[in-house]
Amino acid sequence: MARRASGGTGVGKGVKGARRPEVRLPPLEPYTGGELEPDGDYDGVEFREADLAGQDGGGARFMDCALTECVLDGTRLRGARVLDSVLTGVRGVGTDLADANLRDVQLLDARLGGTQMFGAVLERVLIRGGKIDFLNLRQAKLRDVVFQGCVLVEPDFGGARLERVEFVDSAVKAADFTAATLTDVDLRGAAELGIAAGLDRLAGAVISTGQLLDLAPVLAAQLGIRVEG
Repeated sequence: MARRASGGTGVGKGVKGARRPEVRLPPLEPYTGGELEPDGDYDGVEFREADLAGQDGGGARFMDCALTECVLDGTRLRGARVLDSVLTGVRGVGTDLADANLRDVQLLDARLGGTQMFGAVLERVLIRGGKIDFLNLRQAKLRDVVFQGCVLVEPDFGGARLERVEFVDSAVKAADFTAATLTDVDLRGAAELGIAAGLDRLAGAVISTGQLLDLAPVLAAQLGIRVEG
């Protein structure tokens, strides 16, 4: 099983890069079907094209697992622990991962909408490719998290704590950082950066000169500055 994460990427002077997960899965046992169980224990299991819509796996533990092309519409995984696992091509609306713990996880090419992750803890997590609409990360804790080549539409980081978080070649649309706390957050690599609220919480983040110019009208409006001519 894989546990180790790579070192920081050294994204810039004075900015600590995120440590990325390095997941090497052992030989896996295929999931034999049936309903997920609350507080269940899944170790070394491969879920392939499983329809988990509407099932309740709240409080379950997934260790060294692979979820590939699974359906997660309305799946309840509140308080679940997902450790040293790879989720590829999962899709669903209203997936409940509130208060979940994700550590050393790769989420690849996901298509998700309205995912609830408020109060969740994400540590050494790579989210690469895919599109996630209306991701609720309010009051969550993100440490060593990388958003790479994905599209985030109206993500809500309200009250969240972000430490060593990178946005690489990702489109971030209408993000809400209200009451968030940012430490070593690198936004420079975002292909698109739109912030709907919480500009005053960007202390602890680094942005590019071009991004500053793009955000200037919003910053001016927030500070009450009239720009004419």
